[in-house]
Amino acid sequence: MTDQSALPEAARSSTPLPRPVRSSLDLIGRTPIVELTTFDTGPCQLFVKLESQNPGGSIKDRIALSMIAAAEADGSLKPGGTIVEATAGNTGLGLAQVALPKGYKLILVVPDKMSREKVQHLRAIGADVRTTRSDVGKGHPEYYQDMGARIAEEVGGFFVNQFANPANPHAHETTTGPEIFEQLDGDVDAIVVGVGSGGTLSGIGRYFKRVSPKTKMVLADPKGSILAPLVETGETIEPGSWAVEGIGEDFVPPNADLSLVSRAYTISDRESIAAARALLEQEGILAGSSSGTLLAAALRYCREQKEPKRVVTLVCDSGNKYLSKVFNDVWVAEQGLIEKIRHGNLRDLVARGFAEGGTVTVSPEDTLSTAYARMRSADVSQLPVIEHGALIGLIDESDVLGGLRPDEHNGRGKFSASVRDAMVTSLNTLQADEPVEALLPVFERNEVAIVLDGDEFVGLITRMDLINHERLAF
Repeated sequence: MTDQSALPEAARSSTPLPRPVRSSLDLIGRTPIVELTTFDTGPCQLFVKLESQNPGGSIKDRIALSMIAAAEADGSLKPGGTIVEATAGNTGLGLAQVALPKGYKLILVVPDKMSREKVQHLRAIGADVRTTRSDVGKGHPEYYQDMGARIAEEVGGFFVNQFANPANPHAHETTTGPEIFEQLDGDVDAIVVGVGSGGTLSGIGRYFKRVSPKTKMVLADPKGSILAPLVETGETIEPGSWAVEGIGEDFVPPNADLSLVSRAYTISDRESIAAARALLEQEGILAGSSSGTLLAAALRYCREQKEPKRVVTLVCDSGNKYLSKVFNDVWVAEQGLIEKIRHGNLRDLVARGFAEGGTVTVSPEDTLSTAYARMRSADVSQLPVIEHGALIGLIDESDVLGGLRPDEHNGRGKFSASVRDAMVTSLNTLQADEPVEALLPVFERNEVAIVLDGDEFVGLITRMDLINHERLAF
């Protein structure tokens, strides 16, 4: 017989399970709240509202539903019309989920720093995705919002403009805010939010200003965004750049009522990524990069308090949208977002160290099919060949192609041929303690740099690794 006391609370609950619904749109909202118990929260209780549980995986489902409904109601959006929006990805996913089943066309303009998973999701659901630059500001023709507005005008479409659309904060004022109030029995001392379009801050802030004047709105902002410095000092800084997606701005969105903010924190990318990864490791909650920013700010706020407070923040979206970035050790290292010992030599440029298990390799007895599959899955063009822990060769795309000797019966190459027969064994190597300048002759020969420490294999360095090293130094 099962010991019911050992089951999670949800499994022991006598509350009836939700009944079937007729559309995934009926599942938007009413997301759960979890208390975080493994973090140092000072004298406070810290809760997270899991907006990642919305059917589109983010808080933006709420505003997509609200903005499309409002456009339909006021006649801005006609049957069969075209919807255009500039988005960091999640608003686009929400819009696609609502718009495409209704027969609308959808064009989305996204900055090129967006995660691969978001773009693939958008295209899979049927959106027309246009990628533009993320290194330009408002007023530039390739700035994503300006480009979105221009496309909408060209095609005669409805430009959603989440940054100024009043249906955006309305969604949070009428759903997200009331839910938090109900779930925490009306006892909320602070709510930590970010600003992308400003709807979350303004909508929740207006609701709590009305029903719970004691509740403070706290802003979490990426380093490089102008918003937190503006709140804290009243001055507008020169905007920088940041890796976190979906929050932070180089202007104040019309929907962002910064007068609602009582305290603002500037959070670095490194702190955001570390917090998002810690949330998964410690609480089992897979959250995106902006959620890491919010959590880091919430933890700072909690630890600064002298008296117990009840603080809530948001898991804005699911971390499964960032597996290739936030939860990819190589990407995090390449972005300089983890502490790393610097040697001042070639060791600093090895992105996938062999000793740490980061290097994708093959053995000489593996097939060309295996080598090809590993190159594709790891997004690399060459693999070290390892036998008994030692480097004995290298195989790249051209070697695989050359190794596909035509079969005498059907004239096609055999992927079952061995790596040993196709690999290169005459290797030019560099020692790990050599300077960065030693790479230049290697790349001039169109080779990849093979780095050794004595006879031990350290890893490979590509041109892209060198470019990334120079970018971080700059």
